[in-house]
Amino acid sequence: MEDILYTLPNDMRDLLKEPIGKLVSGDEVIPSLLKENNIVSIGDQVTYTLLSNNHQPIFCIVDYYVQRNKFSEDFVKVVQSYGDESIRIKNPKGTITKALWDAIENAFKLFPKKTIRIEVDGEEDLASLAAIYLAPRDVTIIYGLPNKGVLIVKPTDETKRKVRSVLNMM
Repeated sequence: MEDILYTLPNDMRDLLKEPIGKLVSGDEVIPSLLKENNIVSIGDQVTYTLLSNNHQPIFCIVDYYVQRNKFSEDFVKVVQSYGDESIRIKNPKGTITKALWDAIENAFKLFPKKTIRIEVDGEEDLASLAAIYLAPRDVTIIYGLPNKGVLIVKPTDETKRKVRSVLNMM
């Protein structure tokens, strides 16, 4: 069984629907990232959007599903073409496992020597919390907020404090 570090209680689900960072629509993602160099993409759709627009994230986290639907084979091929290496980990829905936390921490350490594709068996729904908390200051994290758009987050002291308070409640 996976070592689970954090589990999202049902009564906290609405809290995570509140954006941390800047919310943009899908067609604003690429223009919003033009000045960013070190991007981490979390989720299949945002990763695919970056890669298909010739932007290389420093690492990505994917599970090959978009809103609980299997990602199309053509999209999967584009995403699987990315990365110097891939790491496959298990992470159940609504959790952050030690394996996910460690994979994110290692991906930050390996950059710029290697780009990593973290493939999640389960869900990457809370990976953004770990990525924001562990990120160096010169990184930008992007991830989708279902039916709302894409969040662009800079790991400032304030955003890290917000994430830490959420993690402390889990």
